[in-house]
Amino acid sequence: MTVFWIACFAVPGAWLRYGQNLLVQRLWGRAFPWATLSINVLGSFLIGFLSYTLVHGVPVSAALRTGIIVGGIGTYTTFSTFSLETLLLVEDGQRLRGLIYIAASLALGVGAVLLGALAAPRL
Repeated sequence: MTVFWIACFAVPGAWLRYGQNLLVQRLWGRAFPWATLSINVLGSFLIGFLSYTLVHGVPVSAALRTGIIVGGIGTYTTFSTFSLETLLLVEDGQRLRGLIYIAASLALGVGAVLLGALAAPRL
């Protein structure tokens, strides 16, 4: 059932991301990545809100919760998962590990983009 719910929420999540991207770029232009920033911030809020609400407020099955969080919010933005995982490390008293995760994600992510861009013309 989990895979079914992930699939059900993945398409709307991707459509919402695309739609928000178009709207924000139309309103604020492309000189700064406002669209991606707005998606990352809203997605982080939504994953925090829904992670709590779907356990404590309106309990749903684990399969449905995973579908909403992984399928819906995960296709909307993966940054929200990164944000939630960082918060969970800090809440667990692992502040240093959280900082390492932030630094490693940023450095390795930007580094991987650079390597990919450098490798692409050579293939």
